[in-house]
Amino acid sequence: MATGRNTGEKKRSCLRGALRAGLAAALLGTAFLPLPAIAQQLGEDSASAVILMYHRFGEDDLPNSSIQLEQFEAHLEELKSGGYTVLPLARIVTALRNRQPLPERTVAITIDDAYRSVYEEAWPRLKAAGYPFTLFVSTDAIDGGGADYMRWTEIRELARGGVAIGNQTASHPHLPEITLDKAKDEIRYASSRIEKEIGQRPAFFAYPYGEYSLALRDAVAEAGFAAGFGQHSGVAHDRADLMQLPRFPLNENYGGIDRFRLIASALPLPVEDLTPADPVLTSTNPPAVGFTVPSGVGDISNLDCFASRQGRASIERLPPGRIEIRLTTAFPAGRSRINCTMPAPDGRWRWFGLQYYVPAGR
Repeated sequence: MATGRNTGEKKRSCLRGALRAGLAAALLGTAFLPLPAIAQQLGEDSASAVILMYHRFGEDDLPNSSIQLEQFEAHLEELKSGGYTVLPLARIVTALRNRQPLPERTVAITIDDAYRSVYEEAWPRLKAAGYPFTLFVSTDAIDGGGADYMRWTEIRELARGGVAIGNQTASHPHLPEITLDKAKDEIRYASSRIEKEIGQRPAFFAYPYGEYSLALRDAVAEAGFAAGFGQHSGVAHDRADLMQLPRFPLNENYGGIDRFRLIASALPLPVEDLTPADPVLTSTNPPAVGFTVPSGVGDISNLDCFASRQGRASIERLPPGRIEIRLTTAFPAGRSRINCTMPAPDGRWRWFGLQYYVPAGR
């Protein structure tokens, strides 16, 4: 009997190893932002949702930002047949704020930048499927009338059709590279333009490129937004800071149906006491990254983290649930990521990601 148990455990160990190996490539190709410290462990996974993020559709010469139409149609079919509930972003944010349960496998769809292919390709398919979504707009691009972008008349059509229109600043800058006052001006101006064009002030904000500091996070909150969204992978949950909610980015390179099923069914990996707290690195680099996984979330011996350009990161586990990530190489200027996952029951995965930003010249 002992031999049988050992053989079964070896098989399970091999399966976990294979799954982790498959995750590594997907993790390192996805953007992440830090979730804030939470006051206590996440009580119920039902108070959580996966938020998807797309940019372009069917623009196959831009695989880093576009999803193939066949891939997108497969995503929609999976959402229809795979036991998911697609809800408007506003309903999800309200539930998270009030710590109310959501249906299992709740999903929201968001699209950034208002490219023309959103109107020509995504909108007809989403409308036919009956799925709500949120479109984040950088207003200067629309005002400029470029061939790649939608027109205000088209954005108004979407808004009348029930699409939520969000703010992604005026000029889509790298926010950590400009002054805080300038960033606030960008946010205010974009909100005023959107309100003038569609008759409603945007309730949601998306950080361009998923880049921000804690000061920028505070500016978004002070501007009155109901929630702010990054471009990092992870699952939104009721203990997370509503100004720093994660989204799973999807493109041609990371839009295969197996990966889609993996992320659409993901569960939150809540953390406490995250260090460093500010994702913009102005001094210590590489950062001394650490966080605590609350008791009851799962076995942290199975937690793995992956760092940009460094692969699987060295982890020190300290009782009772502290994770310290030991990086050996400084991050270069721009965005770098650390992505952590942990297996959960029923073949699902808990997911937590970090994105750091090193300003130019640092």
